[in-house]
Amino acid sequence: MPETATLSSKFQISIPKAIRAAQHWDAGVTFAFIPKGTGVLLVPVPKLDDLKGLAKGANTSDYRDRSERIQ
Repeated sequence: MPETATLSSKFQISIPKAIRAAQHWDAGVTFAFIPKGTGVLLVPVPKLDDLKGLAKGANTSDYRDRSERIQ
């Protein structure tokens, strides 16, 4: 059975403990809300340090700049 939460009168929702534990989310995590049809996708925003080295070894020789785009 999926976990549920209720929107409070202050328009707040508490993420159920089972979900927080499974996703390893701690207090202070920032989330992005992405509209999807009739629902919303809740995605944690990564910290800049977590992205460091993500594109290591990427081939940048065929990179197109904005100035090269067809207007």
